[in-house]
Amino acid sequence: MRARTAIAALAVLAAVLPASAAVGTNDRYAPRVTDLQVVGDDGTWTAETSFQLRWTVRPEGNDVTGVGIRLRGAALEGVPPYVEIPGEAGAMTREVEIPAAPGEDRPATGTYTVEVWAKSKYEEGPPQRATLLVDNQRPGPATPQLDAAWFRGDVAPVLRIAHPAGPLPVSGIRGYAVSLRRDSAAPPCAGPDRCNDQETDLAAGIDDDEVSLGLLPEGIHVASVVAVSKTGMRSAAAETAFVRIDATRPELSLDGVGVGWSNRPVRVVARAADALSGVAASGPTGPRTVIAVDGGAPTIAQGDEAAAIVKGSGVHGVAAGARDAAGNVRGGDSASPPLTGLVRIDEEPPSIAFSRAADPTDPELLEAVVTDPLSGPAPAGGSIGVRPLGSDQAFQSLPTKSAEGRLSARWNSDSYPHGSYEFRATGYDAAGNPAGSTRRVNGTPVVLVNPVKVPSALRLGFGGRRLVWHRCVRSGESRRCRREVVESFGRRPATRVVPYGRGIQVGGQAVSAAGAPLAAVSVELVESFGAGATATTRTTRLQTAADGTFFARLAPGPSRQVEARFGGSGQLTRSASRALRLGVQTSVRFRASSAQVAVGGRPVVFSGRVLRAEATIPEYGRPIQLQFRLPGSPWTEFRTVQTDQLGRFRYPYSFSDDDSRGVRFLFRAYAPPQPGWPYEPAASRPVAVTGR
Repeated sequence: MRARTAIAALAVLAAVLPASAAVGTNDRYAPRVTDLQVVGDDGTWTAETSFQLRWTVRPEGNDVTGVGIRLRGAALEGVPPYVEIPGEAGAMTREVEIPAAPGEDRPATGTYTVEVWAKSKYEEGPPQRATLLVDNQRPGPATPQLDAAWFRGDVAPVLRIAHPAGPLPVSGIRGYAVSLRRDSAAPPCAGPDRCNDQETDLAAGIDDDEVSLGLLPEGIHVASVVAVSKTGMRSAAAETAFVRIDATRPELSLDGVGVGWSNRPVRVVARAADALSGVAASGPTGPRTVIAVDGGAPTIAQGDEAAAIVKGSGVHGVAAGARDAAGNVRGGDSASPPLTGLVRIDEEPPSIAFSRAADPTDPELLEAVVTDPLSGPAPAGGSIGVRPLGSDQAFQSLPTKSAEGRLSARWNSDSYPHGSYEFRATGYDAAGNPAGSTRRVNGTPVVLVNPVKVPSALRLGFGGRRLVWHRCVRSGESRRCRREVVESFGRRPATRVVPYGRGIQVGGQAVSAAGAPLAAVSVELVESFGAGATATTRTTRLQTAADGTFFARLAPGPSRQVEARFGGSGQLTRSASRALRLGVQTSVRFRASSAQVAVGGRPVVFSGRVLRAEATIPEYGRPIQLQFRLPGSPWTEFRTVQTDQLGRFRYPYSFSDDDSRGVRFLFRAYAPPQPGWPYEPAASRPVAVTGR
C-alpha cells in the first residue's frame, strides 16, 4: 500500500511541475545538496523498494525554494522521472519508493540511481547521487532428499537439499529454511514471501545444503524446505519430504516348532511382520528373514519368510531372526535374541508286549505295556484285538483303555463261542509310530481257551421255595383235581394264567455248572409286557441268598414274559433262565337293564365295560362278543359290539319269539383274542334274563 501511495505522489508532482524545471546549472552560488545518505543502506542488495533519504542543503543563507528528486533505471522508462518538493536550507529527509515497472505489480529487480538537488528562485544546484540495489526475485524451489525411505529409531536422518533450478536471484542464495512436523507439513517461515535470518536454518550459502534431523520419535514426519536469497526472499512454494521413523524391531513367528513329537522330517517356517517399514523383499540390502537349525549355517531369504527342513531322530533347536526395511534387526544381539523353538523327531517304533499271564481271578482282563526310549509312549491311543486262533480274520478291536503307556481291555468272553482265541496289542509312541505284538514279555503267545470263566446257570419258576398247585382234568360237566407240591424250579410249569388284577410269586436259583449255589450275586428279573401295554419292560434287581435262591412277587398288570438274567462277573459267565409266560385274563364287567323282559315289549339293554389298567384301547375300540346260553346248551354268540376308547359298550336287545316266554336265558360278554391287546381272552359273569 505504501509503494502505491509513493508512486501516486511521484506522478502527481511530476504533472504539476513545469517541464523546463531541470537540473543544469553549476553556479557556485546556487544552493547545494550535501551529505546525501540512504538510511540503513549498507551498499548491498535488498528486497526493500522503499528508501529513506537524508541530506543537507547548503548554504543556509540562500533562499531555497525546493528540492528535486529523480530516480533513474532501465525499469523506470515510461514512469514520470522527476519530482520537486518544497525545501529550505538545512537537514532534510524524504522517503522514496521505487514504482512498479510498466505492466508489473511490483518494482523490478535491478540497480537504481537516485539524484537529489536544491533550487533557489533563480537557479539550481548540482545533483547528489546514490545507488540503490534492489533484489526482490524469489528463488526457485529447493527439493529435500533423503538417503532411505525408512530410518531406524537410533539413526539421525540426514536431509540433503537439491539446489534451486533456473536463474538465481542477483543477490545470490543465503541458504535454506527447514521445518519438521509430525504427520503434517509446516511452512518454514512466518512471512508470506520472506525468511528472516533466524528462520534461515542453513545460512552459509547455496552449498550449505545438508542438515542432520537428529533422533526422531517413531512415526512419519514431514520436512518442508525453501531456498532463501541473500535479500531474504524465499521460494514461492515449499517442497516436502516424508521422514519415516521405525523404532520397532520386526515381529517373528515360527511354524512347525513346539508341537510335540513327529515321526517324519519337519518343515519349519520363520515368518516376519512389521507394521511400519514392512518386510517386503527389495533386494539383498532390504528386509530379510533368517532361520538356522542346530546352530548350523543359516538359511537367509529376502522378504518375510524363510524355511528349513529338520531331519533325523532327536531334539533339534531352531533359531530365527529378521530385518525390516528400516534396518531394525530381531535376533542380532543380546538385547533382541533370536526367536527359538524345538523340533522333536522320533522315527523309530516303540516296543509293546502283553504284561502278564491270565489272572485266574479275572481271566478276561488283558494288559499290554508300550515303551519307547525317545518320545515315550503316547498318552492315549492303542487297542487290543481278538480273533479265533489260526484264522486269517482281522483282529476285532475290544474296548481298550490307554493311559501312560498301558493298554487294558476286557474280553467279553460270554459273547464268543467256545474255542481258542489269540490276541494282538497295538500301541503308539508319542510321535505316532505304531507297534504291534501277539506275545507276552516272556515271548509266549497270548492264547485263551473259551470259556475262560466258570459257567453259571439260572433256574426260574412260578411260586416260592415250593409250588403247591392242583393239576385238574375236566370230564364232561365235572372236573377232577390233584394236589401237587414241586420244589425244583426247573420242573415247575412255564405258563400260568391268572385273573385280572392278581399278582403272582416267582422264584429261582443261581448255580455254577457243577450245581454249586452262587451266593450274593446280582440277578435281574425282566418282565416283558405284551403289545398294547403302556410299559414295554420292567426290571427288578435281586441278590441271591446264601443258597443261591431269589424270590420276587410280580405286581398285577398285563400279560408278560418273565426271565431272570445274570450279567456275569470276573469269574462267572453270564446266563439267563428259561422264559416264563404269565397270562392275565381280561376283566369284563357286564349287566342287563332288567331280569325280565316282555316278548314284543321294550328291549333289554346290555351294557358293560372292559377294564384297561396299564393298557391302551385304540380310538375305534375293541370287539366284545355278546353270547347267550340255554340250560344244557353251549354259549352262542348273537352279536359283536365295539367298545369306545374307555372300554364301555351298550346294546339293546328285544325278545320277539313267543317261544321265549317263560324261558330263563343266560347272557355274558366275551373278550376274544385280539392283536395289540395285552390280556388273555375271558368272559364276564353271566346274567339271567327271563322272557314273559
